[in-house]
Amino acid sequence: MQVETQDKSSRFEHLRKTVGAIAGPLCAIIVWLMPIPSLTAPAHHLLAIMSLVAIWWITEPVPIPVTSLLGPTLCTVFGVVSMNDAFQNFANPMIFLFMGGFLLAKAMMVNNLDKRIAYGIMSMKWVGDSPRRIFLAIGIACMLCSGWISNTATAAMMFPIALGLLEAIREMMAANGKTINLANYKYATGLMLMTAYACSIGGVLTPIGTPPNIMMIGFLDSMAPQAPSVTFFKWMIWGFAAMICYFAIAYVVLWRMFPADIKQIKGANKFIGDRVAELGKWTRAQKNTLIAFSVAVALWIAPSLLSIVFGQKSDVVTFYDNHFPEAIAAMVGALLLFFLPVDRKKGKMTLSWKEGVEGIDWGTLLLFGGGLSMGAMMYTTGLSGWVGHCIKELLGGNPSEWLFVGVFCIAALLLSELTSHTASTNLIGPIAISTAVSVGLSPIPVAVGIALSSSLGFMMPVSTPPNAIVYASGYVPITKMMKSGIIIDIIGVIVVTIPIVILLTKWVMGI
Repeated sequence: MQVETQDKSSRFEHLRKTVGAIAGPLCAIIVWLMPIPSLTAPAHHLLAIMSLVAIWWITEPVPIPVTSLLGPTLCTVFGVVSMNDAFQNFANPMIFLFMGGFLLAKAMMVNNLDKRIAYGIMSMKWVGDSPRRIFLAIGIACMLCSGWISNTATAAMMFPIALGLLEAIREMMAANGKTINLANYKYATGLMLMTAYACSIGGVLTPIGTPPNIMMIGFLDSMAPQAPSVTFFKWMIWGFAAMICYFAIAYVVLWRMFPADIKQIKGANKFIGDRVAELGKWTRAQKNTLIAFSVAVALWIAPSLLSIVFGQKSDVVTFYDNHFPEAIAAMVGALLLFFLPVDRKKGKMTLSWKEGVEGIDWGTLLLFGGGLSMGAMMYTTGLSGWVGHCIKELLGGNPSEWLFVGVFCIAALLLSELTSHTASTNLIGPIAISTAVSVGLSPIPVAVGIALSSSLGFMMPVSTPPNAIVYASGYVPITKMMKSGIIIDIIGVIVVTIPIVILLTKWVMGI
């Protein structure tokens, strides 16, 4: 059954890519030839190119980063904008904020600091050998780690831990004369899903937790410069509130759907204890990584603390913002990794250049740069204003903020179930921000809402890498993932996301 399901998934992926490869260019040609008098020639041509890029982002006939480079290239070739204007956003400061985050995350993984944190949570006395508390602890460990390193890396790290605990259950049952098939065992399904979902949930905490967060901040900076700036600390207020609520929903739903039929997992304490023992004492590399990470976090939250002490418009805050913007804070922390020594005699530093280069997700950076580039061109050519006006008319002229944010949050959620949440954010983000400006609403709530909603892709294995990782275990039937995912999606976007971004924005940003 599992093999048959995977075969069907492969056939669907092949069909999706084939249809996209044909539909993308065909749609671009139709839009190019279609008369649209209300658009200038550059905006009209950009719309045609955007239709190709959008379809290929969704269907992925070529890798998504390749499509991200194709858009600006075509815009230059067909004279939409100059080459400088088309590619300048690939050097946007937000790119370097994310790059610094990648380097810090790589150092945590290379030096096993991430495992020390995760195992530290799992080995706490309150966890013990209770299936329910282990279920909760796995989720908390995944959630907290993925707030700072990629959800894929977190899932890859926590997946073996969850498998080991399930094997302990199987051995315990076998010792008692009861044979279980983990592929049909409810608790195994629930633990796998908790591992996947918590990794995605934790990503909403910080701007660097997942690409959609930093992308929406970048779109706000380039397309709505008149809006107040969203700082690292301010984002964490939304992110923390959403993370806690999402996690509570996921925990309740999954535990009710996939409860354990035992009261304790004999061998769980030993399994986790052995993993902690394997790490040994804190190494110099781990201490250095923690120092570099702490410096970056301190620099990120310092502006908000200085604003409280000296006032938001004080000379101290202005000086700090000019000399230590968030991207520089990230790079300071990341660069420390190459200067803090582990072995002076051998010239070994906390992070080697090779490890650093391998730790940077260049594809995501290219996708990010391409999205910012296309969004900026929509703004400068006037296409975003035209799109915003069209959507304004569809929504009845002057929609309420609740309706407006709700429509785009749900659209982001639905699209993220079908394609990469990064690509879906690239598509919806510029449209939502330009429409918000067009209808006279603040673009901040809808921007934050889209980023949060795009992380709620829990229904399908293709929605996020953590879903795919746990699905490959064979312990998660596709029907169970869809059923639990749709419940958490609906509750999360309607009960949590929309109210949080509307109500909290008024307090966080003072608007």
